[in-house]
Amino acid sequence: MAPNEPINRPKVRLGGRHFHLPASRVLRVILGALLVIGGLLGFLPILGFWMIPLGLLILSIDIALVRRHRRKLAVWWGRRRQARATGSL
Repeated sequence: MAPNEPINRPKVRLGGRHFHLPASRVLRVILGALLVIGGLLGFLPILGFWMIPLGLLILSIDIALVRRHRRKLAVWWGRRRQARATGSL
């Protein structure tokens, strides 16, 4: 790789902001799994149920089954928003 060549790292977009993820697939899977497991313990202090969707979002980069469900949810959400926007006019 050339010194001036940009690094193409995976990133996640949340709320209009982009967050870079580790370049290593193994680290991304470990991070996503730890977030999901930590989210299952959401009733404990510091850990929270917010960790589950974030972990699934990170896992969806590398695992096709999770990616498929995330995409279906995104399409459903977009159609729902579009139907509400046209119906409220």
